[in-house]
Order: sequence, then structure tokens, then C-alpha cells
Amino acid sequence: MKKSILRSESRVSSQLKPKPRLSVSAMAMSAVAGGVVTAAFLTTGFARSGFDVETFKHLDLFGEIFEQVHENYVTAPEDKLLIEGAIDGMLTSLDPHSSYLRPSDFDRMQEQTRGTFAGLGIQVTLETEGAGKGLVKVISPIDDTPAAKVGMEPGDLVYEIDGESVFGMTLEEAIGLMKGPKGTSVDLKVIREDVNEPIEYTIVRDIITVNPVVSRVERDTVGYVRLTGFTGQTEKKMREAIRKLSKEIPGGMSGLVLDLRNNPGGLLDQAVGVSDAFLDGGEIVSTKGRRSKDSMREVGESGQMVKDVPIVVLVNGGSASASEIVAGALQDRNRALLLGTKTFGKGSVQTVLPLQNGLNGALRLTTARYYTPSGRSIQAQGIVPDIVMPITRPGQDEPAERRREADLKGALDVPEEAAKEDTGPTTAQEILLEGQARLKEKEQAEENATALFVEPLECPVGDDCQLNKALDLLTDQPTYSQLLADARAIER
Repeated sequence: MKKSILRSESRVSSQLKPKPRLSVSAMAMSAVAGGVVTAAFLTTGFARSGFDVETFKHLDLFGEIFEQVHENYVTAPEDKLLIEGAIDGMLTSLDPHSSYLRPSDFDRMQEQTRGTFAGLGIQVTLETEGAGKGLVKVISPIDDTPAAKVGMEPGDLVYEIDGESVFGMTLEEAIGLMKGPKGTSVDLKVIREDVNEPIEYTIVRDIITVNPVVSRVERDTVGYVRLTGFTGQTEKKMREAIRKLSKEIPGGMSGLVLDLRNNPGGLLDQAVGVSDAFLDGGEIVSTKGRRSKDSMREVGESGQMVKDVPIVVLVNGGSASASEIVAGALQDRNRALLLGTKTFGKGSVQTVLPLQNGLNGALRLTTARYYTPSGRSIQAQGIVPDIVMPITRPGQDEPAERRREADLKGALDVPEEAAKEDTGPTTAQEILLEGQARLKEKEQAEENATALFVEPLECPVGDDCQLNKALDLLTDQPTYSQLLADARAIER
């Protein structure tokens, strides 16, 4: 299989070296020492980067504002925090996935990529919108970790850690409070959607060794493989799991369930390797960026595992990035039926650039979009499964809504809504409610148009009805074959 530079979501690059330039800190010191930084002075540092005069004027503006804040703010500010805040603001203005990785953030990202780190076993982010703005949001608990064992769920909002309010904390500060030696405990208070009372957890910290693959035999002849993330070991461990299942089942597998639900993604080369295991050569994914080196096609090798074995891929709103690459490739190449709900919609590639300023931080920068073999962009759209099967629990009127890529502030490729109608609601609340209803109706119509069928289902607590449906299909070969043939006829 053709292997690309390590990339994801996250690609760590040592090839892209920054051009000689005047650093922000140098600009700031010059501003403080000698007054406002001049455009002519800045030109010496940025001459090779092709900036125009207007850009230098705005860099000059930054130097002047830094000087004024440094000299006149009500209390003496910490220059490092001012500069990092400016960097954060610059990157936040681009898209939700570009960011400055402070040394501790960079170390943590590398630990997670390797698959071993200390903590509670939750992937988190800082909520930036809505009523939960400023709280720590759980993206996903990692299987078989302390957080997963006590019952934490995707979407949980942590508002208090060991009695300290999370409001006003940076994500790094909150993670620092949750970390600690193995065997010590941490108290979390959590808000969960559709639960009126706050939830309290006491979690004992442990060394988290992430096994990205979980496998077992279902209904005697069907293999089940769940991928929890795309770390550096995912492809290898998945192939090992499939070989083991094939030996455990007399006569070999009659079907395979590949579970990508709540898989937030990871390394692109691992997504390509996983896809290639089920495809007989051909294109898996392509990326297109502003620069030629960020545009590429990934093509697999001939030969495949479990040839002629029917496959159902489970996806939901927590299936993102690398998960969507695998799901999109197997769907476009008609190798599997997809079952579940629409995926998250993260179709952009980030390159991680170690910074050469002596501070050991890095820049995580969006450099490309990725496309499925048929040329579909998943960015802000997501993948609609062949069998759309939303789940409700007893007492729920409709499935819980999850935030997706398109809901994130500054997300790429989110289309603007059409023109307003001449007549209609008059109050602000009525306008908002009607707009949301129209959007939901439009999205549902689009999903139904590309799905083989829609089967909403009330599922008892503790049951996995989507998995049960997948197993039903795989043990009913005529129905599976007919649905796969119908899927080929759908123009995606």
C-alpha cells in the first residue's frame, strides 16, 4: 500500500520549515523599547513571504496595540499570555481545527497518537457556543477506561472539577486538574442534555493504554470489530483481530460488522490501511489543498481480507474524520452497507508543524480537504448511511440531536441559507424557531433521498438495536445482497 507522510486530521511535518522572519515576541519587544513598530522594520523579517504593504500596516497595528496594553492596562499584563492570546485569536478566525499547540498540548497529542497516556480516559474539548460555552465537553469516553466504566457519555459538559468551577479556565488548565497520579481520584460534576439534575462522578485515575480494536464473535458465525480510534497501531491490530476471528469460527466468517460509532478519527495513513484491508486496490481517498504537496491520491494494493464476506459498517454522529474516510471508501466502492445515522462531517486535513522557536510548541493547521473515491466532499455534510436508523430510548419523543461539524463556529464549507420570505413570523423567537424547523426538514429530506430506507426505532435501555439490525442483515444473505444492489443504483 502506498504510504503518505504521517497525516490526519493530524500530520506531523518536519518538511515545512518556517522562513526567516521577525517573531511576534521580537516585534513586541521592539514595540516596547522603541515605540510603534514600523512597516519598514517589519519588511526586513517578512520580505520573502510575499506580504503586501497593507499587511505590514496591520502588523504595525498589532505592535502598537501590544505596546498600549503593555504600558497602560489597569494591571501589569503577562506578555506571554498576551501574545499567546493573539495567536489563538488568529487561528480561531480560520476554522475550528486550526490551533496553536503549547508544549504540553503537543506532548499530549503525541501521547494520544501513540495510544498510551495518563488520565481518566475521556477525549475533551472546550465548548465555545451555546449555554455550555466555557465548559469542558466530552467528545467521547474511551472504551474500558475509568471514565467509560462510571458511565460518562459523549456530549457531557463538565462544569466542576474537585470543587473548582470550570468557567474561566483554559482547556489546558481543566485537563491539568483532571490529571494526577495513578490511583488518586477526581470528583467531576456534569451536565447532560435531557437530564434535569447535575450528575456527579468520582473517578479513580489510571494509566490509559488505548486498545484501538475490540473484537468478538456474534451469533456463532459473524465477526464483530469495533475501532475506537485511529492510532499508530489500528491497522495492525485490526488485521490481527480479523485473522483471530477467522480461526475461531469454523468454516470462516459468514459476515463482518465494522463498528465506527463514536470514533473521532486520528491518523490518515491508518484510515487508508484499514480501508485497503477490505478493498482490492483502487482509490481510497484523495486530498486537495492550496499547495500541490497537500494534494494527493491514496491507492490501495491488490488483494483483500475476508474476500466475499458481507460487511455492515455502523456509523453515527460521533464518527468523524478518519472514520468517515473508511466509511466513505467502503460505501463508494460498494464493499459494505452503512447503517446508523449521519456522520459528523469533518472532511478537512490538519498538518502539525513543530515550531522552531525554542519553546517546543507546534502549529496545527488545516491544509487540505479530503474526498471519497467518487469525489464527494464530506466537509460539513457528513456521510448518510445506506440504512438510516435513528434510535430513541423509552420516554424520548425523537432521537437526541448531536452537534456536527456544520454547527461549529467558522466551519469550512457551510452553505448560507436561502433568501428570507416576504411574510411569516414577526418576533425574534418565532423567526428562530421557524428557521430551525426549516433547516431540520431540509436536512431530513436530503438524508431520506440518499438512504435505502429509514427505520426509526425505540430501543430498550441496554440493547444495541443498530448492531442487532446489522446482524439480522448479515444472517439474511438474500436481503443483504438485494440492499447492496440497491445501494449501487443510488447516485451519490
